[in-house]
Amino acid sequence: MIAVRPVEQGDIDAWAAMRAALWPEEHAGDLREECDAYFDGVGWNDSVFIALDDAGAAVGMIELSLRDYAEGCTTSPVPFVEGWFVAPEARRRGVGAALMAAVEAWARAAGHAEIASDTQLWNEASQLAHGRLGFEEVERIVCFRKALG
Repeated sequence: MIAVRPVEQGDIDAWAAMRAALWPEEHAGDLREECDAYFDGVGWNDSVFIALDDAGAAVGMIELSLRDYAEGCTTSPVPFVEGWFVAPEARRRGVGAALMAAVEAWARAAGHAEIASDTQLWNEASQLAHGRLGFEEVERIVCFRKALG
């Protein structure tokens, strides 16, 4: 059985570890500081949920922000899934779906009619998970960078 609830201050270590696993290219200390900022009311996330297994261990998290715009959406602001992680040992057991259901309930309760998300072009597992949960693909982009100097 999976329990999903809003993240609490006591979850920071587990939440920060999951963020580090989701974004390994980022500095773990910076990711942890963003967790602290969330509880200080200065973070960019509007809502964060954590999934716990029967033993109370954190096995997933989902972060949500409100964006002025998201590709394919017709409302503003739009709740946007900024980060969605399920521990490898807990995958394919409904944890991701339970986290997304919590986000959907949060968004509906706040009066929103849609939510948005994205993933990298190479992340087929995430694309499949989004599709299984009713998301429709609305756009693909290629981003560019040019160093000046």
